[in-house]
Amino acid sequence: MKELKNIGLVLKPSEVKDFGHIMTNLFRWLKKREKKIFLLKKERKRIEKLIPKSLFEEINFCENKKLYNELDLIISLGGDGTLLGVSRKIANDIPVFSVNLGRLGFITEFSRMDFYEHLNLVLANKFTLSKIYLNSVEIYRGKKVIGQEYFFNDVVITKNAIARMVAVSVEVNGEHTQDIRGDGIIISSTYGSTGYSLAAGGPIVHPEVDAYILTPICPHSLTHRPIVISDKSKVNIKVIEDIDNVSLTIDGQKVFPVEYKDTVTINKQNERYISLVNNHEKTYFHTLKEKFVYGSRENAKE
Repeated sequence: MKELKNIGLVLKPSEVKDFGHIMTNLFRWLKKREKKIFLLKKERKRIEKLIPKSLFEEINFCENKKLYNELDLIISLGGDGTLLGVSRKIANDIPVFSVNLGRLGFITEFSRMDFYEHLNLVLANKFTLSKIYLNSVEIYRGKKVIGQEYFFNDVVITKNAIARMVAVSVEVNGEHTQDIRGDGIIISSTYGSTGYSLAAGGPIVHPEVDAYILTPICPHSLTHRPIVISDKSKVNIKVIEDIDNVSLTIDGQKVFPVEYKDTVTINKQNERYISLVNNHEKTYFHTLKEKFVYGSRENAKE
């Protein structure tokens, strides 16, 4: 394996506690190991205020294209949201080392308390990767594609106006399955099953299961319940009533307006994936128990 010389950092957009201290220590640690550090140009002013001038002058600021396509390793410093943003932009084969500086951090692999030990192994090329394929979402207006993006966790079709329902028709592989009236619908990957879908009453599905979860949001019916389908399916969601302010939200970050008779199409994307550095000390069920107190007895004795 090649030497990991050029290291890109993607930072949480909002400030976190001791951010300047974290950045200073990490930059010094990387420089000691003779690594070249790259950040996006938009971070220049923020970083200049956070770290010593001598360190700031050693940083290379670059455009998105170089950071996400030409470096040897990306370190995602933030939370799940930061990693989700990276997943939609990065080239397939660049390893991503994800560090949780946020609150939940369900899909980020490493914590702020122990990541240096693991990062040291990564720089010595002692690591493994998980190749996680992204999902494609397209918006059709008639036969024309008016929007296209990829998602890691989920897409949500919902209305913006209070006290108004949105009506959608759901097709799976060309077969009509249901019409839903309510606050909307979530189409989630198994990685996203512990996010918005879970909060809306959807099931937790292990990420090794090849599935989508279709979760209605506050449906105006007693019979509409979440359903788990194969992620080899092609899902079409069509807006079937003429109301204003319907939107499609991707991974909670990107928003597209959706109009009456527009169709949103979701399917697995076999060309786009993210290469995540594994934390072999962290298992899925350990994370469930740690983050959600899953399976614990509240009054159990230690």
